[in-house]
Amino acid sequence: MKLNSFDMLRVWAAVTGILVAALYFAQVYDGVKVTDMLPMLIAAIGGFELFLLSQDFWLRKGPGGSHG
Repeated sequence: MKLNSFDMLRVWAAVTGILVAALYFAQVYDGVKVTDMLPMLIAAIGGFELFLLSQDFWLRKGPGGSHG
């Protein structure tokens, strides 16, 4: 299976979101003051992924109703 550029963008966004979330929880665990940027960045990446997931479901539904 060959991934196109858009699929690779989605993979990199997911990996980046997981790494940033891990960084956030590591900082919380260590007691370091967390900047406001990290939660906003996690929310932005998560929102991007949720939008693309819902778009996939919408496009898979196709014209004329569901295929189920």
